Amino acid sequence: MGNITFSFDKEVLRRGREYAKRHNISFKALVRCLVEQTVSEESSQWLEDTFSLMDRRNASSRGKKWTRDKLYCG
Repeated sequence: MGNITFSFDKEVLRRGREYAKRHNISFKALVRCLVEQTVSEESSQWLEDTFSLMDRRNASSRGKKWTRDKLYCG
């Protein structure tokens, strides 16, 4: 396994460590898990499949714009 060094804002680091402690994992394990989830093949494949479907269906908003509230609250 390779090593890497990160620099975090002190407050972010403190909160991250508290979060990890509450979930009974190390901060290092938390960061590793987040990176693994982000780059996982499954996540990447889902995204690729979604864009591919949009391309095949010629998906378009036809210029229509939505607000954040409309997107998340219906």
